[in-house]
Amino acid sequence: MDQVVLGRTGLGVSVVGLGCGGDSHLGLDTGGTIEQALRVIRRASELGVTYFDTADEYGTEEIVGRALAPVRDEVVISTKSKPLRADGSLLSATELQENIHESLRRLQTDHVELFFLHMVRQRNYQYCLDELLPVLNDLVAAGTIGHIGITEGSRSDPVHSMLVNAVEDDAWEVMMLAFNPFNQSARQLLLTRAIHKKIGIDVMCAARGPFSHPDEMRSVIASLFASGALSDTAIDREDPLGFVIHHGGAASVIDAAYRYARHEPGCHVVLTGTGNLAHLEQNIVSINSGPLPTADVALLERYFGSLQRTTKD
Repeated sequence: MDQVVLGRTGLGVSVVGLGCGGDSHLGLDTGGTIEQALRVIRRASELGVTYFDTADEYGTEEIVGRALAPVRDEVVISTKSKPLRADGSLLSATELQENIHESLRRLQTDHVELFFLHMVRQRNYQYCLDELLPVLNDLVAAGTIGHIGITEGSRSDPVHSMLVNAVEDDAWEVMMLAFNPFNQSARQLLLTRAIHKKIGIDVMCAARGPFSHPDEMRSVIASLFASGALSDTAIDREDPLGFVIHHGGAASVIDAAYRYARHEPGCHVVLTGTGNLAHLEQNIVSINSGPLPTADVALLERYFGSLQRTTKD
């Protein structure tokens, strides 16, 4: 398993991160059992994954804590909390602190290496900076949190406006953002600045939605042509990413999407989430593989570089 230093945190982590939320929440939302979810986490650890990402709202913190208890000192755990209450009002600093301590209880640990303010919207960013960040800094000083990060909502903010603002502050050591062939905008808008400031970057949504479902891919491409977002006649509307699959190229569209994100300069960890052991192993192989051929990358950027399409957060 390839390793990387996560920006200025200094944390050494695997390039593959197991996302314990996503579409399936370790398979729990698609008919899987807790025992199956435990096996996914443990298998990821056996295969060299050392970065595990969860959140209070995912409902997987207890499973993560239970699965990783035997190797707790060998892994990096990140968890997250939105700055909002269930009714959409802003969370108080005291409530955030209570949320974090509840997360630690569920995770069966006295600290996490990373804590993120989750899915922060631009309109709430200043509140997070002024009212919530001081609490997080206090918890860092106490050893409860190792490092502080912030995540965007990819559906609500496909052009990364909140993170473009946040990257100019020195508060955030890690950022979680969406990057994939259909939303490459972070390259121009954010990553150069993040590299300069040595901010660790976690990539989410690398291979979700249409990259995993051919019928959805065809539907998405049809709608993009209908709206004028795509116009290049060289794009195969039935198999728009088929050109990446060849000897010496990608093994599949999913393989291509993961490798494309993994080797984007400035990106450190690519998150993958699944409740299926076979998929887990395939995705780890993809993320841990080398870059796509230069010619294929050039076509991905030519055909889809202007898109700002999102997938589910």
